[in-house]
Order: sequence, then C-alpha cells, then structure tokens
Amino acid sequence: MLSMSDLKLLALDDEDLKIVSAHMQDAVFKIGDMHWSQTEKSFSLAANRFDWAKAEGKRKGFERHRAGLVFKRVEAVRSTGVNRGRKDDVLSLLAISFLPKGDGPEGTVELVLSGKASIALDVECIEVALADIGGAWETATKPRHP
Repeated sequence: MLSMSDLKLLALDDEDLKIVSAHMQDAVFKIGDMHWSQTEKSFSLAANRFDWAKAEGKRKGFERHRAGLVFKRVEAVRSTGVNRGRKDDVLSLLAISFLPKGDGPEGTVELVLSGKASIALDVECIEVALADIGGAWETATKPRHP
C-alpha cells in the first residue's frame, strides 16, 4: 500500500528527466532486476533508491525505498561494462541523461553507472515513470562521491 510520502513521478521531457535522475542518484539494483521487452518497447528496473530529500541536513538515520523505474518507447538497449549473465551483480546508478538525435523528440537515454559502466536506451521520445513500490527502511550510510 502506498503512503502519501511515496514518490510517483512522470518524465516527458529533458527537464522532467533531470528530476527523476536526482531522485534516482545512488540507487542500487541487481542486474537481474532489469527487464527489456522488445515487443512492449519498454525497459524497467527495480532499485533501492537513496532518499536524498530526507537526508538533507542529517548525520544519520538515512532511508532507502524500493522503487520501480520504467522507460517506454524504447527501440534498443545497449550496455557497456555490464555482464548481463551475472544476475546478482549490483550496479549503482549515478545519473540519467538524455542525448537528443536531431531536432525531434527521439534520442538516447543514458543510465550512467559507477565503475565507468552505462546502459543506453534508444527512445522514440522521453516517457519515464518512477514510483516507490515498497516500504522504506533505514540505512546507516550516506553515499559519498570523490
């Protein structure tokens, strides 16, 4: 059951996608929690996102939430530095960006991962949904970047 504090976002342009990216920064997920459906033209993943909004100004008592991230209108998926056969490997998402192709709405959504890895989604246009799909739990550590 969703509570009022559960996050639900829809991104339909690059500005919206930047907001989704901020909420997904430092989310972790297993390779096995990714799914690409060529027939449905969708790419999805279930991740444990770090709640940066609630972490602001805190020294401890941070939270993670189980979240679902779905990209629609996906034509193709490519990855670098990701061994898709290793389903239990954990990936850390640093950012989500969009590179337009020409003047139209099509382009490439890039999921930038730690360890110089990435997942590229060729899309007809930006159509992304992010929603918390499970409860929150406390985590002692706050992600840090060099």
